[in-house]
Amino acid sequence: MSTRARILEVAAELVAESPDGDVSTRAVCEAAQVGAPALYRHFGDKEGLLSAVVDHGFDAYLATKRERGESTDPVEDLRHGWDSHVDFALRNPNLYRLMNSPAMRTPPASALESHRILTRDLERAAERGRLLVAPELAAQMIMSANVGVALMLVARPATFSDPTASRRVRDAVHAAVLTPAAADGDSVDTTAPSAAVPSTAATLSALLRQSHGAGLSTAEAALMTEWLDRVSNTQGAPEPKLRA
Repeated sequence: MSTRARILEVAAELVAESPDGDVSTRAVCEAAQVGAPALYRHFGDKEGLLSAVVDHGFDAYLATKRERGESTDPVEDLRHGWDSHVDFALRNPNLYRLMNSPAMRTPPASALESHRILTRDLERAAERGRLLVAPELAAQMIMSANVGVALMLVARPATFSDPTASRRVRDAVHAAVLTPAAADGDSVDTTAPSAAVPSTAATLSALLRQSHGAGLSTAEAALMTEWLDRVSNTQGAPEPKLRA
């Protein structure tokens, strides 16, 4: 085993065993039987080490998502993605808290990949006319809610003890970004006036991206995408207030 791998393995074990999920570089060096210069040579600083620990631990979770691939139903993939995210947090509480700690100034690569996978599932949903808002906004809404629920379940299990809480929040958030029929897993219905325009705009925007501009110039495609995303994101947004 290489020196870097040994340091990483030891650090991951110490994080998992720590009461608060934090470790010192001194403790890691002592347990790995290496000097501080070796740790800093491989990881730069403590933040670099902890970021590598998060990526190392979260990579196993992402591997299952990569191997599973995409199903024919992007909405079902979204549900599964939410549930597997929460399951990972419950099985790795210290690692998950570390991953979402304010001390991690640079997002770990694993967190960025998880967000990309979510956004891709939402783009597929939009291409099928099943999204009410632009994929980027929907990804922000879902990820923030998913992480919030998982953190509460990990940090305050006595308070957040209802086993159905995660599913209920999941379904509520999905209902806010998916067409009503899609949220229920049935055929799509965008006939409601309040949903038809935003949903159609989200679909056109996704198809425009997929077709790489559909004959438009780069500037025209960028402008059209901006307009469509703005229309798709207007549903439920507060009306602008006019000054007297």
